[in-house]
Amino acid sequence: MEKPYKLIDLFCGAGGMSLGFLGDNSKKNFKSILAIDNDASACATYNANFGDHCITTNVESWLLNNEVPEADAVIGGPPCQGFSLLNKNREGDFRRALWEPYLDIVEKSQASVFVMENVPGLLKSPEFQDIVMRSKDHGFEVLSASVLNTADYGVPQTRRRTIIIGYRPDHFPADFETPAFPPSPTHRSPTNSNHNLPEWRSVKEFISDLPDPEGVQIRNIAPPLDLHFGRTPTPVSLERYRAVPPGGNRFDLQERRPDITPACWIRKKSGGTDLFGRLWWNRPSVTIRTEFFKPEKGRYLHPEADRPITHREAARLMSFPDTFVFVGSKIEVARQIGNAVPPIFAQKIAAYVQELLGKRVTVVKQKEDKPLNFQLELERG
Repeated sequence: MEKPYKLIDLFCGAGGMSLGFLGDNSKKNFKSILAIDNDASACATYNANFGDHCITTNVESWLLNNEVPEADAVIGGPPCQGFSLLNKNREGDFRRALWEPYLDIVEKSQASVFVMENVPGLLKSPEFQDIVMRSKDHGFEVLSASVLNTADYGVPQTRRRTIIIGYRPDHFPADFETPAFPPSPTHRSPTNSNHNLPEWRSVKEFISDLPDPEGVQIRNIAPPLDLHFGRTPTPVSLERYRAVPPGGNRFDLQERRPDITPACWIRKKSGGTDLFGRLWWNRPSVTIRTEFFKPEKGRYLHPEADRPITHREAARLMSFPDTFVFVGSKIEVARQIGNAVPPIFAQKIAAYVQELLGKRVTVVKQKEDKPLNFQLELERG
C-alpha cells in the first residue's frame, strides 16, 4: 500500500485537525476522503480549504443511511461540552454519548488507527472506561490517552486537551512495539529547567505585526486584514478597558475604578482571575474559546490596546495561517476558531499517526469468487 493514507474527520469543525494532517500538501502523507459536522458554516469553511467532501449532518444520522468508506485513520473530537467543567448541566448531557457513533464509523471504515480529541475532563469521566471497552469490542486497543498542553508543541496558547490514540492490533506485526506517546515537546514552560528546548511561543510573536483594526465586520479584502476588525464598545466599556493595566484583570478594574465595576464582580471576591484580563506579550495566550471577543468571558483584552482581540488575532493564536479561508458570519467564524484544534499541535499528532501507520501490516483482500481470505503484507513507504 502506498501513501497518501486515507483520512476521515468526524465532528471536524472548520478543519483545524485536518489542516495538521494535510497542511503540507507537497508531502501527500494523508488524503481526506470524508468529513462530517452538523455546523453548516464550519463545513463550508472545511470545503473551502480541503475540497468538497465535508457533509453537513449529524454523525449518527449519517451512519444510519450511508456506507462508510474505507480509511486508514479516523480523527475527530466528539463535542466536548458534555465533559467540560464549564457546562453546569453536564450530567445527562446527550453529547456525552456521541463517541459511540464515532467508534462505529472507526470500525466500519476498517481503519488501523483513530485519534479522539477532547477536554481534559474526559479522562476522569466514567465514559472514558466505556470508550476503552467499546474500542475493544470493535477490535481496537487504546494505545495511549494523555492530557497535552498545546503550548508544549509550538502553539502560542496554553490549551490543554485529551488525546486518545487507538489502533487495531491485528493490523500490526506480532512483535510490534508502539512508538512512545506523547510526542516529545518542542517547547518548554519558562519554569521548566530543560534548556535544550526554546521557551513557549508568545502572543507578541504571532500578533504584534498587525495594525489597528478597522471596521466592525468581516471585510472583502486580502488576509490578514479581512478578519482584523473591532467592536463598538459603549463609553463605559471603553473606560473599563482603559482601567485594566498590562497583565491585569477584573480585580485591577475594581481597585482602580470601583464606580464602573459590575456589582456582581464586586460581590464575588474570589476566582475568575482571567475575567476582563489582558493577554501578556511575552507569554502564550490563555485558551481561546468561542466568545473571545467578549473580555467579560476571559483574558481576551489586547496586551496594550484598549480593546478585545480580533478574529484574526484569535485565529493566529490558534496557529491558523492567514491563508486559511473562514466562511460565515463573524459569530460563526468566532465559533469555528474557538472550537478548533490548533493546526500546529495537530501536526505533531499527525506525525505520530504516520509513524504508526508505517509500522503496520496491510490486509489484502484476495480477488476470488469465494469467501474472502486475508494475507498479510508488510507495508512499504
